[in-house]
Amino acid sequence: QVQVVESGGGLVQAGGSLRLSCAASTSIFSIYRINWYRQAPGNQRELVAAITGGGNTNYADSVKGRFTISRDNAKDTVYLQMNSLKPEDTGTYYCNAKHPWMGGVEYWGKGTLVTVSS
Repeated sequence: QVQVVESGGGLVQAGGSLRLSCAASTSIFSIYRINWYRQAPGNQRELVAAITGGGNTNYADSVKGRFTISRDNAKDTVYLQMNSLKPEDTGTYYCNAKHPWMGGVEYWGKGTLVTVSS
């Protein structure tokens, strides 16, 4: 069973920055697509950013130019650098590790809370 653990959340003022980390306990971490989702109270979970095993990235329109996803396969870790944070970025951020070709094989972390004050 692969464990996925997020860290780095906290309270920050609008305009500030945070870096989230997602660590996974698998020796084949490098092949997994890693997705960052967030969920604000009362809202559906939404995809914020993703990175493939090959390093291709994509972002939600709402975070383009402010968030950067990257991975360090030597550390089995993916990072989400969040700059110019806005109150609407508030929510619980979840990391999802998805096997690239074994459909249905995916793992979720428990989430880390990000609160952006105005």
